[in-house]
Amino acid sequence: MMNTLLELSGVSVSFDGFKAINNLSFQIGEPELRAIIGPNGAGKTTFMDIITGKTRPDEGRVIWGEKSVSLLKLSESQIARAGIGRKFQKPTVFEAQTVRENLAMALKNERSPFSVLFYRKTKEGAEKIEALAEEIGLTDELTRVAGELSHGQKQWLEIGMLLAQDPRLLLVDEPAAGMTPAEREHTTDLLRRAAETRAVVVVEHDMEFVRRLDCRVTVLHEGSVLAEGSLEHVTANQDVIDVYLGR
Repeated sequence: MMNTLLELSGVSVSFDGFKAINNLSFQIGEPELRAIIGPNGAGKTTFMDIITGKTRPDEGRVIWGEKSVSLLKLSESQIARAGIGRKFQKPTVFEAQTVRENLAMALKNERSPFSVLFYRKTKEGAEKIEALAEEIGLTDELTRVAGELSHGQKQWLEIGMLLAQDPRLLLVDEPAAGMTPAEREHTTDLLRRAAETRAVVVVEHDMEFVRRLDCRVTVLHEGSVLAEGSLEHVTANQDVIDVYLGR
């Protein structure tokens, strides 16, 4: 039986009178892979903003982990340290640094400015970097400058940098955008493997990509959960067809 890692209940938030999230309830276990789909304006980005502390809801609860910690009482940096990593749609890597250096900077070490300045290479760190590079499929690119990588490779590097922090929950925004079919396939495999040991939430428009993820799907519409279940189950739901697939 999976343990619930994150639970949102009765969450609502309005911007200038517009209800972006409307009495939303959601939960995910650990480990678990979940896809979030829905039309533009369904509340997908705001949903992730609430989990990461970027947006504070007007009402509702957001509960995290075995100790049932309220994420609403934590800052964005405290939430990140608690084990929630987020990857935005546009990759943000250190373009002038090598793949190895990017991964080294992301490793879960002492994060004070002093210790980062005097970072010491360790055997353990080097082994972790090699393992991460293999996991994301960039072993042959470790000495390359990140700016030279393809769009897909930069996405994998950023996922690797998040995995280096050893998060318990990984939020990934539209990873398939702008990728070649081969890159999309590799990304699917990467996310599925990551979800074997942690919770991974993927927000995605590409239905073929979601189909390949082969996981539970949550459909958002007007800030609420419209349907939940396998992709086959939700795409057969008449409400989903009306608001999303029929467009």
